Amino acid sequence: MYEELLEDIAQHNRLREVNTGTKLTAGLGAVILCLLSASFVAPLFIALVLTATLLVLARIDPATYGKAFFGPLFFAGLGVGAIVLLAGGEGTFWSWQPLPWFSLSVTQASINQGIFIFSRVIGGTSALLFIAFTTPMTDLFLVMRRARMPEEVLDLAMIIYRSIFLIMDQMVQVYQAQLMRLGYSSFRESIRSFATLAGSVFIASWEAGEDLTRAMEARCYEGKFAVLGEERSLSLPSIAAVVSFLAVSAAVVGATSQIRLF
Repeated sequence: MYEELLEDIAQHNRLREVNTGTKLTAGLGAVILCLLSASFVAPLFIALVLTATLLVLARIDPATYGKAFFGPLFFAGLGVGAIVLLAGGEGTFWSWQPLPWFSLSVTQASINQGIFIFSRVIGGTSALLFIAFTTPMTDLFLVMRRARMPEEVLDLAMIIYRSIFLIMDQMVQVYQAQLMRLGYSSFRESIRSFATLAGSVFIASWEAGEDLTRAMEARCYEGKFAVLGEERSLSLPSIAAVVSFLAVSAAVVGATSQIRLF
């Protein structure tokens, strides 16, 4: 997945030609609604709609989508577990006090809070993945420039984004060469190979930065990179779909604000 990169998926998904502003409105609007929600129902509804959109309309591979979702949910699950045990509240199901000043408990209030936070993570993650899977960074850079983002910040973001691919390409080449030479056949060899890999990637990134500086000077760089992006006209069906999605989601946020699991 990570050799393929999200950028490759974003360049070839079925929603590639939809206007960038429309997709950003849907994704960022969903994030805001998840933050405004007072119940676990609305974030789950938003996650369900966006996931269905990615899998059915954008034709994203379910396995790839699941892998991208696993990391955030794993760390969120660890945090939610701690919240459930430490938050306390009314309606105790289980409690344990191993030390006079420290206690663990599972209560109705803590379970409700944990489920609410976890649902927010699910909704927000699905919204961000919707943007990541359907919108290439080149289109986002174009939107940033139109939004009057400071040129220094935009140029720095473009340089960092370019450097990521250079570093990953160097890392994959060195790693594959080490595998062919049995560089990870034992624990000691793995440590040595990893150290060599890290040093090689650092040197390659340093040299790539110097090459970029010389190329910019040769092209009379004056503090402004050219942003390459395609203009995509607004589509009435896509606008109507986004407006309907946000309106229905906002209605769900308001109608389910008092719903709790316990």
